[in-house]
Amino acid sequence: KDILHPAYDILRHFAQHKKVVAYGEVGLDYFYEHSIRTVQQRKFRDMLREARELKLPVIVHDRDAHEDTERIIAEEWSPELGGVLHCYSGDATFAQRMIDRGFHISIAGPVTFPKAGALREMVKQVPIEHMLIETDAPYLAPQPVRGKRNEPAFVRHTAEMIAEVKGLSFEDVARITGYNAMQLFGLGELSKQGMIAYPIRSSLYLNITNRCTAACTFCIRYHTDFVKGHNLRLNEEPSAAQVIAAVGDPARYDEVVFCGYGEPLLRLDVVKAVATEVKRRGGKIRIDTNGHGNLIHQRNILPELAGLVDAMSVSLNAQNAELYEKLTQSKFGAGTYVAVKEFISEAKKYIPDVAVTVVTAPGVDVQACRKTADELGVRLRVREYNVVG
Repeated sequence: KDILHPAYDILRHFAQHKKVVAYGEVGLDYFYEHSIRTVQQRKFRDMLREARELKLPVIVHDRDAHEDTERIIAEEWSPELGGVLHCYSGDATFAQRMIDRGFHISIAGPVTFPKAGALREMVKQVPIEHMLIETDAPYLAPQPVRGKRNEPAFVRHTAEMIAEVKGLSFEDVARITGYNAMQLFGLGELSKQGMIAYPIRSSLYLNITNRCTAACTFCIRYHTDFVKGHNLRLNEEPSAAQVIAAVGDPARYDEVVFCGYGEPLLRLDVVKAVATEVKRRGGKIRIDTNGHGNLIHQRNILPELAGLVDAMSVSLNAQNAELYEKLTQSKFGAGTYVAVKEFISEAKKYIPDVAVTVVTAPGVDVQACRKTADELGVRLRVREYNVVG
């Protein structure tokens, strides 16, 4: 089988319509092989070139053809245009390679099937920031409605399974994948208003400043304004009253967390005022901090947080001072790593639950960091590199 040349003119005509947001689906199918592989490959290249000329993201069909799909995309595609691996059924390794080439991984109903353990494991490993959800209607209805004609309403079952696998809420998955689709396909307008309070899972996070005393090489704020579908780029720093209003009823959440894009302890007075009110309303408070609080204020601020803060998570970031300085580029320079460890030790006197975190960035020795945490008498929480929120 082949494609006659007039078909390209017809496709190009339709693809130029203002409502068209992507080109496809195109690709390789070595399972059915309705066309011989050489013809499939040649036409796949032609279609990628068409999409590239039209500057449209491409929807790719890849069945039992990972190697050739990746090779042809590497040779023919422009990563900045983006694309989708439709109805993905491969492993996390191949998915990550395609993400690195600018693609999103689209998950359909099969992730809900009882025997789809390998697919769910892939979903667990792949960042949701590069994930979409689809129906593949009228086929592949999710397990709760399996056997019925698939339709868009059933995509909820797929989202619920992804939420379960990734430890997120259904609302998180809907928001994040919705944002991903809007960004990739240019649908609607992304929020330009920075969020003061933003829910993830069962916690409410507070974004009170975008300023920070570190410039960590792995920090997401240098790459995007959005975390888990929330815009965190503040136009101005909120007052304590504005933050309290944004919190609403803190009892709805397991905890209220000062976090955001910046270092919350830069605004110590706001932290204390908000924490006082949240505690009065029955909420629990956690602070995520880089541990520079005492350096910032040139005094021991931790006694001021006693009774206001239930938990604190401090970024240890490295197993030694040299790597710490390389990764964090702290404005306080040499000696910051020692000061952070002193801050952690002091925090235990006033905060009931203190933990330290490290990101699995290049060069970080997690076991050595665990030893440091043990010496400090605190828990270690490991955050995966390039996974935020």
